[in-house]
Amino acid sequence: MLAARNITLAYGKRVLFDEVNINFIKGNCYGVIGANGAGKSTFLKILSGEIEPNKGTVEISPGERMAVLKQNQFEFDEMTVLNTVLKGHRKMWDVMLEREKIYALEDFTEEDGIRAGELEAEFGEMGGYTAESDAASLLSDLGVQEQYHASLMKDIPGTLKVRVLLAQALFGNPDILLLDEPTNGLDIETIGWLENFLAEYENIVLVVSHDRHFLDAVCTHVADVDRQKIKVFTGNYTFWYESSQLMARQLNDKNKKVEDKRQALLDFIARFSANASKSRQATARKKALEKLTIEQIEPSNRKYPGIIFQPLREVGNQILNVEGLRKSVDGRVLFDKVSFSINKGEKIALVSRDPLAVTSFFDIINGEQTAEAGKFEWGTTITKAYLPLENNEFFKEGLSLLEWLRQFVPAHVTDADEPFLRGFLGKMLFSGDDIQKKTNVLSGGEKVRCMLSRMMLQNPNIIVLDQPTNHLDLESIQSFNEGCINFPGIVLLTSHDHTFMQTVANRIIELTPSGIIDRLMTFDEYLEDARVRELRAEMYR
Repeated sequence: MLAARNITLAYGKRVLFDEVNINFIKGNCYGVIGANGAGKSTFLKILSGEIEPNKGTVEISPGERMAVLKQNQFEFDEMTVLNTVLKGHRKMWDVMLEREKIYALEDFTEEDGIRAGELEAEFGEMGGYTAESDAASLLSDLGVQEQYHASLMKDIPGTLKVRVLLAQALFGNPDILLLDEPTNGLDIETIGWLENFLAEYENIVLVVSHDRHFLDAVCTHVADVDRQKIKVFTGNYTFWYESSQLMARQLNDKNKKVEDKRQALLDFIARFSANASKSRQATARKKALEKLTIEQIEPSNRKYPGIIFQPLREVGNQILNVEGLRKSVDGRVLFDKVSFSINKGEKIALVSRDPLAVTSFFDIINGEQTAEAGKFEWGTTITKAYLPLENNEFFKEGLSLLEWLRQFVPAHVTDADEPFLRGFLGKMLFSGDDIQKKTNVLSGGEKVRCMLSRMMLQNPNIIVLDQPTNHLDLESIQSFNEGCINFPGIVLLTSHDHTFMQTVANRIIELTPSGIIDRLMTFDEYLEDARVRELRAEMYR
């Protein structure tokens, strides 16, 4: 068991946690959620001992081992990849070092022999004799090829370092596993492997993630960090979100009969219990939900931004025609022979094994880059709004938020007074004196929310989104996702957020160095389609 007792932490007048008491039980996976800055990562650091709270203690059952996903990619630069993973089981690693030191002695005494025997027994009990092969297998499962296993950490690509550190945390079946954003830098296949690994994991897992699909796949419980407290709720993220929203709606509906409300909640719990997926987690979650009482469902205290795109006019028959586009960088072909047209009602997810390919394509059709070959043409009825991957160019001047947004008022808006602009900023949760905040000191999430205000101001009928969930908290991601689902216009997007792609897109286009794969289907259908997998293998060959 892992427990926090009366944890209090403050930085000056800012209180992150006030008398937090919480137990984490074996067999459960807890998704730690909360707004940006609420203290999710800090709480994991308190549990691991990296940060000392002002008050309170962390309790761990005697003899249990905790593993933490390290965030410093340079910490193990002088170690080999394989040894970095082995060091994840610190007790085993220390036994290995002592064992090797004894065997390296020139004058091997009887006492040394006795100690070596003790170490051998301890080493065997911890699985030491299969440790290297287990670590190598784990690395391979996480996409770190065998050719890198003997390399120094400083000599491997940064994208692989995060996978090695994840392997280090998972190695040796720790009793308590703390994972802060474990899907960062992972591709879809590796995320799927990790989901399955954690779904079958029998010990305690705490995970901080903005990936809702991942949280839904692995979590039996949600630990909500809000208002200096942490409350644990049964179920995965979607259950927590939908149940809290349902409860909030019912509290606002004063005229609805109490029994009708009760039955609606019971039906909701039953539906989620029946639809739980993943073998071990499904069983644990289903049992927990069946025991859940209505009194345990509470409305969320969160504030959700209002991300609503309202087109000034409907798109015409000609939307976007692309013919033979090609782009390469430093001799590497990002994409070639890209030809397609967009039809009314389509919301298209663009994907590629090379993330730079989609970003370059979006920049080209928005006039930010030029293609080496081919052409594209937008229809005359189109008003588009673009959320680029990088937005620093928009925030170099130290303007107030009000002054900043005023720059982007379109010609069709004739009365853009302060209340009008405040309305757009207010939807993005900038209220009161916030509008005087200078744009050159904004956080990453605040910049994205400003960009969304700018996009909504355009009244677009096409929105182009390059990694729209970057820097956003779960509340903003959820609202953004729903805004795109409800948007009556055209959407072009690419995202690491599986749920965003699955719930918004009805057409998938994959850009490859030798052409495109174009399918009218959902994202999940695309990933599972056998013919698509064959085509991908051919086109990336």
